[in-house]
Amino acid sequence: MNIILLGPPGAGKGTQAQRLVDERGMKQLSTGDMLRAAVKAGTPIGLKAKAVMEAGELVSDEIVSGIIGDALDELSPETGIIFDGYPRTAAQAESLDEILEARGRSLHHVIELEVNEDALVDRITGRFTCANCGEGYHDRYKLPAKEGVCDKCGSTEFKRRPDDNEETVRTRMAEYRAKTAPILPIYEARSIVSRVDGMASMDAVAGQIADVLNG
Repeated sequence: MNIILLGPPGAGKGTQAQRLVDERGMKQLSTGDMLRAAVKAGTPIGLKAKAVMEAGELVSDEIVSGIIGDALDELSPETGIIFDGYPRTAAQAESLDEILEARGRSLHHVIELEVNEDALVDRITGRFTCANCGEGYHDRYKLPAKEGVCDKCGSTEFKRRPDDNEETVRTRMAEYRAKTAPILPIYEARSIVSRVDGMASMDAVAGQIADVLNG
């Protein structure tokens, strides 16, 4: 089973990908992580990527395709793949078809975690954590039992991520839509796109994804 998992930042895509890895033994291929690993390992394609990145240029589709091909070659044909952050363009979608076909694989599902933008802004901008133990809280949905005191460790120091603000969240959403807009129609034409409610609880979302994969 080879799938593409799509979802804007804050939709819980990373959490769901990890669950598929843990529960189904799938392998998550994140192009960013793979590029860094190939550069570090000094593979032929990694050296190419390193030269391009050091020149301050964007890594070409050809290099990314090469890295994905190398990663697939290291996995057994039975291992299911979760593609994360790739493809982002029509050309990359075409490359992915060729890479999979050359290895006797195909793409089975494209799953998008759908979110309500206003609700996502509310979810993200209200987040804060205990500065000491990292316990998570929310202005609206999960305040400490005693105001200003962490339920878990009793600390009175809390922190917020600087990018958890409305402007950043809306910018990220716009970027996400711009990135996925070119590829969704390609997969919709093949009837392999499924949408799940990214605003539901983590367990409910995992259940919806399982329904798609088991369907």
